[in-house]
Amino acid sequence: MGNTVGLVTLVRRELKRTLMVINQVVWPPVITTLLFLFIFGVSLGSRIQTLGGVPYVEFLLPGLVMLNVISSSYDESASSIFQQRFMNSIQELLIAPLSPLEIVAGFLTGSVLRGLVIGNLVMLIGLLLVGVHPRHVVVYISFMTLTALLFSAVGMIAGLLGKTWDNLAIFTTFIITPLTYIGGVFSSIGLLPPILRHVSLFNPMLYMIDGLRLSYTGRAEVNLVTDATVVTFLALVSLIIAATLTARGVNLRV
Repeated sequence: MGNTVGLVTLVRRELKRTLMVINQVVWPPVITTLLFLFIFGVSLGSRIQTLGGVPYVEFLLPGLVMLNVISSSYDESASSIFQQRFMNSIQELLIAPLSPLEIVAGFLTGSVLRGLVIGNLVMLIGLLLVGVHPRHVVVYISFMTLTALLFSAVGMIAGLLGKTWDNLAIFTTFIITPLTYIGGVFSSIGLLPPILRHVSLFNPMLYMIDGLRLSYTGRAEVNLVTDATVVTFLALVSLIIAATLTARGVNLRV
């Protein structure tokens, strides 16, 4: 029988850690979203009436939601596990009666919850300011949860393998952020030249953003089945890698 009390305690600790830095967690995505909505949604939106067959602001908002889900989920798990490694407090966790899977579940649950909270906060900002909201709730929740789970696992992998804080930042700066921004947050891949359009299909962020955008607009640049398949597959692969590294104690034991 699993250690339910230990798992719940680990999740509570992760949530408490997030609440302790709430000003760093909540205000940056709120301010960034407001700036993007003003600059792209209001200023450019008045000149770009529609994109992908829908009003530009409605096209834009799902991308902003997914942008924040990805960054929040990754940052939470990556910084949490690396900080505990850096301070050697991870040793206390290793001697606790928790299995590797329970440790992974604890870290990932805290990270997924943070991603979902921030993502829905951005969604509410869009609802209040521009009246845009998801039309297909099941699709919305599914893609947001799968993406949060995927990047929570990726963050945990980075937190286990990283040697310095710079390693975590480098992954965000040179991989996650560029792929997210060119994954269809601000524009449609249909506007790209044919060659670049085909290259964009190898960008995994495209399928996450496309799936969430479908929950808003009812339209997809790829299709729902492909979007869901790619995101689910990547999430499973990332979970397996994170669980394997944890079970082997990679960079966890001195």
